[in-house]
Amino acid sequence: MRHTVHGRPAAPVLGALLLAALSYALAQTMVAPALPEIGHEYDASRSATAWLLTGYLLSASVCTPLAGKLGDLYGKGRVLTVVLVVFSIGSAICALGSTIGVLIAGRVIQGVAGGVFPLAFGIVNDELPVDRRPVAIGLISAMFGIGGGIGLPLSGVIVDHVDTSWLFWIGLMALPAAAATWYLVPPSPARERTRVDWRGATVLSLGLIAVLYGISKANAWGWDSARVVLLLGGGLVVLGGFLKLQARTPDPLVDVRVLRERAVLATNVTGFLVGVAMFGSFLLVPQFVQTEESAGYGFGLSVTEAGLVMLPSAMMMLIAGPLGGRLGARFGFRFVLALGTILAAASFALQAVAHSEVWHFIAGGVLVGFGISFAFASMANLIVGAVDPREVGIATGINTIMRTVGGAFGAALVTALLTAEVITSSGLPTEGAYTEAFAASAVGCVLALGASLMIPKPGHAHAGEARVPEAARQAA
Repeated sequence: MRHTVHGRPAAPVLGALLLAALSYALAQTMVAPALPEIGHEYDASRSATAWLLTGYLLSASVCTPLAGKLGDLYGKGRVLTVVLVVFSIGSAICALGSTIGVLIAGRVIQGVAGGVFPLAFGIVNDELPVDRRPVAIGLISAMFGIGGGIGLPLSGVIVDHVDTSWLFWIGLMALPAAAATWYLVPPSPARERTRVDWRGATVLSLGLIAVLYGISKANAWGWDSARVVLLLGGGLVVLGGFLKLQARTPDPLVDVRVLRERAVLATNVTGFLVGVAMFGSFLLVPQFVQTEESAGYGFGLSVTEAGLVMLPSAMMMLIAGPLGGRLGARFGFRFVLALGTILAAASFALQAVAHSEVWHFIAGGVLVGFGISFAFASMANLIVGAVDPREVGIATGINTIMRTVGGAFGAALVTALLTAEVITSSGLPTEGAYTEAFAASAVGCVLALGASLMIPKPGHAHAGEARVPEAARQAA
């Protein structure tokens, strides 16, 4: 049977959403390996170039829940089109920028694409046939990991062989996605118009900015420095105040009752922990395999060869995304989420104890590809199935933020571990530092497993929590 969306084929709609998600995911990670080269090219300090990551991350964390809410109110397809156009403008500003300040401004504008995932999930929930939703959500979720998995090695290839501006020109792939979204996605179902809680959005933004900026500076300033403690502690206090404010607001940005539901809370904690582990792996594997063998470990691979080592992981994510959706529809997404955390933990444990051959990392990449993709596909489906359709945008937006904050924390944690133990003669991390970092990622996945098991089983959950998988099973 050919599935359609209001008379149009469903496949092109899904294709546009996948391209939009890939644009965001690539932009999130491609800049990281190129920071030294960008700093040299623009004669910028390390602290200034770091803002190319920090500015993007802060902007994305702020825009994610806001875009989800605006999509719920004014039409997800319309808002997604605007988000993608603004992201493309930011990409062009970065590519054409002649100073580091212009690049930072462009990256902040690019960060609006943080709203891509909640808007895409909302469109799937509104427009696709019930039996297609779990697989579609799984595919879109997989793009989060695929973009990161190929973004880091692709960045090195671009820096080595073409101009660094192509790190940003590639973001223009969002334009065809914007055009397709505008043409293919029908208006969202009618709903009562309410005001946007701009006061809540401002408070949430301040809290997230403080926490994420504190994490981004923790390695440079020291985790026990007064500035980091003040930023992290103050940010958490502000976020606590945000939740209290939302409970008293007639039309809140976030329905606190939804966040307190056990299924949503446990899924968000799992998302944070999986984000910690995933971004750790993105940084660890390329650095390890490119280290010269004279260090006592590593393989001295080129950037391109390191990308090939990462490729199986990205390919497995592409396969595992829709597979996770199908398994969730049959066995339940709680089971698939737990399975994903187990596979990811096994991958990092393998790399912690066995990293003397390239195939060890390829095998680990296959495991982590399935594990991370299963986890992301399950989390998105659990959130969509647990909340009222009117809250899908903001609820999935919060889950995306949890992954982003987890990723920032994971990157900072891995960096701290690698810089704590170095070889005196070369300044490179010791082999033991890598072992500890891989082990830390494995521990993060084990903790994520524990959080996933706190999600209620469908028979004991709120009626909405099993909505998507149950409907899919009936349709099948």
